[in-house]
Amino acid sequence: MARAAVPGRLNRAASWRVAELVETRNETDTSRTLVLEVPDWPGHLPGQHVDVRLTAPDGYRAERSYSIASAADGNRVELTVQRVPDGEVSPYLVDVLSVGDPVEIRGPVGGWFVWRAADTAPVLLVAGGSGIVPLMAMVRTRRAAGSRVPFRLIYSVRTDRDVYFAEELRRRVRDDQGLDVSYVYTRETPDGWPTLAGRIGVAEVNSHGWPPELEPTCFVCGPTGFVETVADILVALGHDPRRVKTERFGPTGG
Repeated sequence: MARAAVPGRLNRAASWRVAELVETRNETDTSRTLVLEVPDWPGHLPGQHVDVRLTAPDGYRAERSYSIASAADGNRVELTVQRVPDGEVSPYLVDVLSVGDPVEIRGPVGGWFVWRAADTAPVLLVAGGSGIVPLMAMVRTRRAAGSRVPFRLIYSVRTDRDVYFAEELRRRVRDDQGLDVSYVYTRETPDGWPTLAGRIGVAEVNSHGWPPELEPTCFVCGPTGFVETVADILVALGHDPRRVKTERFGPTGG
């Protein structure tokens, strides 16, 4: 997921590292997961992101920020990137970068929109489109840590063809005790789906989320309008605003 930087919030003290692409996986028709080997990677928390820098032969440089999709795993870092039409960075990462190629990254960045395995409160994850990426890192970290903290994920996508990590999510719902996943389809529903396509609303958040009296930690990630709508719904339903953590993305040039 590409992210727009928020001035004054990000720690840029980390130095640039030259990573090597060691594996790729297609997630949808327009997105790909990049598995990077990063020398001396210091580790990361789920919800953090990295800066990626590309340098052209003429010296021109372009940078974008991408959420980390993986749990901490030594020097391995996974980024899931959606191709942005006419973008400067994402088309290269999705369509051109090949196994064995180098890419510069800097991070990890961010310390507020993160989940720590020591936290014991129930967790509600609400994702819009590619906003699933940092939330998937939380799901994976939960499993890697052997945590029994109950997780609920509400995932809003246009169609079932746009679901990131579709097979893994099905497997985790089956195998990871305490993980529940619900989908909201905004454009087209799968055959036999019990509800009509439409945007996420109070009914979906109320039905598939946690009651506010359980004091869950809520993480909401997606486009700006989506995030603002969901955050407002959560507060209106009685959730403590201090426990509603949001991360939004918007046009960044790709």
